[in-house]
Amino acid sequence: MDNHQHYAFELPPAPYYLGCGKSEYSPGEQHPNRRHLGIFDLLLVVKGTLFMGENGRTWELTEGHMLLLSPDGHHYPTGSCTSETVFYWLHFEYAGPWTLQEETTNLYPPSGQPFANRYTLRIPQAAQLAQVTAARRIFDELLELAAVQRSSSFWQEMALFMQLWQLLEQEGRPHHSSPVRQLAEKTETFIKQNYQRELTNETLSAALHFHSNYIVRCMKDVYGCTPSEFLHNYRIDQAKRLLINTVWPIAQIAEHVGFTYTPYFSSCFHRKVGVSPLQFRKQYVH
Repeated sequence: MDNHQHYAFELPPAPYYLGCGKSEYSPGEQHPNRRHLGIFDLLLVVKGTLFMGENGRTWELTEGHMLLLSPDGHHYPTGSCTSETVFYWLHFEYAGPWTLQEETTNLYPPSGQPFANRYTLRIPQAAQLAQVTAARRIFDELLELAAVQRSSSFWQEMALFMQLWQLLEQEGRPHHSSPVRQLAEKTETFIKQNYQRELTNETLSAALHFHSNYIVRCMKDVYGCTPSEFLHNYRIDQAKRLLINTVWPIAQIAEHVGFTYTPYFSSCFHRKVGVSPLQFRKQYVH
């Protein structure tokens, strides 16, 4: 029943919790047939079996299995319950871009904003949860809060909702990261900690103890870019922050983020952002 498809949510914005409930079906009952619900519907079965389908795919959800149904799909029962079946459901909406994909990489997203701190959140479409007890606790606490006045429950609900997202993201990750992902993440960390220095493929190879060609291949597989492209993007993002948060001259900012020559920095910045560093600053600082 489990598959390798994940929903990828580009943050910000953050998903917004709408409500949850707990349903009990007797033998012969089945989940409603719905089309274009307009919101995400998360199911977690804790007893019995729920027979579900969406857009041609089918699942038999037994105890501990979760399924995330899309807002624009057609989901429907593929059979009636054969025994007493109990499941939690949770509705949320998401205003940002999302996709359902096989790929589980976490690309370094391009940023058009000076303070962007983007993240791609990936949640499995269907999975057998290892942390079922923790998930049930979150659902039960959310159900209790539904009976509390909104002014008192709002922030607690949001905090629990974020805990559930963290749990589901962890469930979607391999228990042991592949060597390719491990090396790519080490490369990312090294670049972020040393971006102000002169970094070359040879520098990375010496620091990480792998051949530079292998490091490049791992970065492309996991982040969709080479180490030098990642470094370039990261330096430009840091420069954006400094252009707005400081009154430093362009030359000082260029040097601070790792560029040796100011004209080269300005040229790279213009190609990446579409305006010169000075024009970018004037958009935000008067």
